[in-house]
Amino acid sequence: MNVDAEQQRIAALPFDKALAEFKATVEKLEAGNLPLEESIALFEQGTLLQRRCEKMLNEAELRFQRLVEQAGGKVRALDLSLGETEEPG
Repeated sequence: MNVDAEQQRIAALPFDKALAEFKATVEKLEAGNLPLEESIALFEQGTLLQRRCEKMLNEAELRFQRLVEQAGGKVRALDLSLGETEEPG
């Protein structure tokens, strides 16, 4: 598959499928044992998938903010990150 066709395919993926493909790509790369060219191709694909997911999340956040504003509410940011937590010790 050529690069343009792959970009178009990824650009058409819904979020859930793009995220699943991204995770599978990362797993393949982390497992190693791939020829250099295949690793590079997978890395490129992973980058495209990551950008697709990020774009869709940003668009969803903007839509949500607009809906809240239209409803007369105030938008406030909440930190929902899963950051590292320290275990008591």
